[in-house]
Amino acid sequence: MSEQEKQTPQEEVLEAETEIQEEPEVVDAPEEETNSLQAELEALKQVNAQQKEQFLRLAAEYENYRRRTAKEKESIWTDVKGETAQKFLPVYDNLERALKQETADEAYKKGVEMTMTQLKTVLEQLGVTEIPALGQTFDPNLHNAVMHVEDEQFGENTVAEVFQAGFQLGEKVIRFAMVKVAN
Repeated sequence: MSEQEKQTPQEEVLEAETEIQEEPEVVDAPEEETNSLQAELEALKQVNAQQKEQFLRLAAEYENYRRRTAKEKESIWTDVKGETAQKFLPVYDNLERALKQETADEAYKKGVEMTMTQLKTVLEQLGVTEIPALGQTFDPNLHNAVMHVEDEQFGENTVAEVFQAGFQLGEKVIRFAMVKVAN
């Protein structure tokens, strides 16, 4: 061993004291580092909170979009059903007129009645219902008044006669009932 490597116990104590004096500077550095890390942690927490808020907003927007498109889809389906049913209403009117005509041929009359029954069944399966009109109070949301009559037999604003049946699909009116109203 060389002389430099051999140290006396006093030199070792001096060297240890020097190291001890340097340690307080090292202790200060971790405190600054801790403050720095805490500041960084707080910043990351804020970023995390912002990203969480963005995620929740995006999830809410998606849920609103999903509901809106489902509602639009249902609305389109109802509109198409209504338009399709509306195309069959002239057939209904013609069958109704045919039933009101007197005929000597019972087989013909029975065939028209069966056809009318089948058409009514199909319309009911689609959710299309006839608007009640005769004897009801006039409702401009359901009835279309084309004539007025003075008649003591009926009350005021009562439907006295139905010229053309009205239909609705759920709450939506497909065709207004064409009526005569008593004053």
